[in-house]
Amino acid sequence: MVPDEHLLARFFVATKRERYAEMISKPKKRSKFLAELGHFKSLDPRYQVPLDPKKLFPDHIAAILTRKGAPQSVWVTSEDAHLDGREMPLLKALREIVGRQMGTFLTCIPGRLAYFEGEEMGDRWILERHD
Repeated sequence: MVPDEHLLARFFVATKRERYAEMISKPKKRSKFLAELGHFKSLDPRYQVPLDPKKLFPDHIAAILTRKGAPQSVWVTSEDAHLDGREMPLLKALREIVGRQMGTFLTCIPGRLAYFEGEEMGDRWILERHD
């Protein structure tokens, strides 16, 4: 299972998984999925961990993710074509995306730990599952 598929299987609401699985798996439809990331509303709220709005800085977010077990390197799924489909160091990836208003997922531990940044105010979430 590729990192993008772990997002679907573990962090998206069940009613959208099949649709997005098809979009992600087909190169011609992937761009449509990526375009939806800016205003993405299909995260399963059970796995969204809120962040302190006063501490939404790359270094702080990286520290939280690292404490939760994130490795040094993460997989990027982003509407920013220069970042999408790349493996990057965690802190570098966060410095590239935080505050840029580009819908992006960072997969830290596939199926267990990720970070999402959308375009809207307050649309920043750690995504975490323990099961």
